[in-house]
Amino acid sequence: MSALKAKRALFSYPKYWAECYGTAPFLPTTRAEMDALGWDSCDVIIISGDAYVDHPSFGMAVIGRMLEAQGFRVGIIAQPDWHSKDAFMALGKPNLFFGVTAGNMDSMINRYTAEKRMRHDDAYTPGNIGGKRPDRAVVVYSQRCREAYKDVPLIIGGIEASLRRIAHYDYWQEKVRRSILFDAKADILIYGNAERPLVEVAHRIAAGESPDTIQDVRGTAVIRKEPLPGWRGSDSTAIDKIGKIDPIANPYGADDVGCSKSEFKQAGIDLKAEAAKPITIQPARPKPWQKTYVNLPAYEQVSVNKPLYAHASRILHQETNPGCARALFQRHGDRSIWVNPPAYPLETHEMDDVFGLPYQRIPHPQYGDDKIPAYEMIKTSVNIMRGCFGGCSFCSITEHEGRIIQSRSEQSIIDEIEQIRDKVPGFTGVISDLGGPTANMYKLRCKSKKAESTCRRLSCVYPDICKHMDTDHTPTIELYKKARNVEGVKKVLIASGVRYDLAVQDPRYVKELVTHHVGGYLKIAPEHTEDGPLSKMMKPGMGAYDQFKVLFDKYSKEAGKKQYLIPYFISAHPGTKDEDMVNMALWLKSNDFKLDQVQNFYPSPMANATTIYHTEMNSLRNIKNNTEQVPVPKGARQRRLHKAILRYHDPAGWPMIREALKKMGKANLIGKGPNCLVPEEGRDEKAVNGSKGRAALTRHTGFSQFKKANTKPRTGGNRRSVR
Repeated sequence: MSALKAKRALFSYPKYWAECYGTAPFLPTTRAEMDALGWDSCDVIIISGDAYVDHPSFGMAVIGRMLEAQGFRVGIIAQPDWHSKDAFMALGKPNLFFGVTAGNMDSMINRYTAEKRMRHDDAYTPGNIGGKRPDRAVVVYSQRCREAYKDVPLIIGGIEASLRRIAHYDYWQEKVRRSILFDAKADILIYGNAERPLVEVAHRIAAGESPDTIQDVRGTAVIRKEPLPGWRGSDSTAIDKIGKIDPIANPYGADDVGCSKSEFKQAGIDLKAEAAKPITIQPARPKPWQKTYVNLPAYEQVSVNKPLYAHASRILHQETNPGCARALFQRHGDRSIWVNPPAYPLETHEMDDVFGLPYQRIPHPQYGDDKIPAYEMIKTSVNIMRGCFGGCSFCSITEHEGRIIQSRSEQSIIDEIEQIRDKVPGFTGVISDLGGPTANMYKLRCKSKKAESTCRRLSCVYPDICKHMDTDHTPTIELYKKARNVEGVKKVLIASGVRYDLAVQDPRYVKELVTHHVGGYLKIAPEHTEDGPLSKMMKPGMGAYDQFKVLFDKYSKEAGKKQYLIPYFISAHPGTKDEDMVNMALWLKSNDFKLDQVQNFYPSPMANATTIYHTEMNSLRNIKNNTEQVPVPKGARQRRLHKAILRYHDPAGWPMIREALKKMGKANLIGKGPNCLVPEEGRDEKAVNGSKGRAALTRHTGFSQFKKANTKPRTGGNRRSVR
């Protein structure tokens, strides 16, 4: 039993009166569909930037079906024309509220490459057509909802809203933007997986409460003038001491109440005694973080002061454990953002109930024969868990789904596999993935209830695997065995990323994986070979990769199979010097790897690595006057160079690489020898350079391939980071 348990189960609320209408075959998207169901109105209308696919890997379907199970009538307006309010009035006025999400992906990442070039495709749109959602979709959709029905409560959520809940660095505008709540003018923001807070909010609104009185729900953020009554303030610098940086004015103003040690003593709490005293049977004492909020530096300060921005980012990332997280309070002018502590994770039976809702598992019939690539990719995959305790700095899973692993039961997963077998058109007997954010974290949790409920580490596996972390892969092994023995299933593949530093702790898992669940190639993500970048990524060194490769090769040979590891790497990540990229390229060449697709670092909102990118400071440590200054590849030319070095085999990048190697004093790496990275300039190149210059080189050698490389950020395997 988890130490992090909510007071009320997800499906324990009395059902709303509209349950008498029963279950809809598809949640209605038109008035005609509502009429067919006998509805005169919707209680809740969900606005989404994705096409409507009634499948548990699509957030709008999960939220819609879950609210339907609570008795509410839920309609969906998918990918509306945002140029006017008309499309937002298609289903009429909702009785309770609008729910707005950009979809499974952040709309800016969906629409732009890491080089800020417009994409012309969209995997969540029928026909893979781009342009069906606006920039900053949550803000635009919210504005149109207000224009349509200004008095209807507005709740925003999904990954786009979740990762913009406080003042945040915006890569596309290269500035710090205020909380998205202000721009969207929403009543409530739900961050993380939304089921638990949304059910509470929906029932409270249905009971007649006004949104401006629903201020205390875990997993939500709201706009307030002052902190909630009854909460005591703790200055952020008292929690994570910040060194002398700049002679600036106090960012907290007159209401910097602080929460000093003397105040804890006045409240009867001796922190040192609490830490040292053994556990005894006695009445529970109040914990220091209960009813305590952290006063973050104001938006006006973090928007211009990078050390304070880095400090605020550190605090937010420390306050992600539902067991001990404090509320956050951040001034924005004369108003403030109040962020309640995270919602408690779902229990196994609740996860089973969510995934057991009556999904059709196919796109809405309105799309006809048009293919939706995101659906085609996951239609035969199964999401077995949520959350990730890896803490990789470039990933936002912790800030969205949390570090606590939430796993489904074996039976629930097997039932879904059988549904895929029986319902999915064209099923060939292959399950494409059993996974989640990480393939091999299923049912792995902290072995200490006390540690699980009080730990503030950013990662349970970096720099080393925590002694409290369970690394026994038995549940995953047993699940794999049962899944591959389901009648009608020929093969169960694992496409989600494998955390190989965990896998080597249990070679039995590697054997099961390699023997039965690899289709010739297994993709894993070392991300880099050099310690400098790896330390800023919070990723293990190549030693763990080497251990995994030994086991992979051993068990592949025992199984009589020729199988290959395909490593993923990130270029231009904060902490990476040009020399680091050269060393990685030499490692790739020595191991005969030639990468076709390369991912340049993409500074997504609220990620730790994005903070480092913006501030050029190591925000993974306390911010002081001697805080480590981090080299950050910025600017189009240096980012292109890093990508070119990673694709050392592509002639398109050779001129740029040669120039860089000469500047680094590494001209010895230019030539034909086995230790060289690129060849000398050839006769054809010289002719092109001499006669027509760089433009001709682009035409003859494809230099523009840099622009065509796939730069969509990896978001893990069967990951549903949408609510």
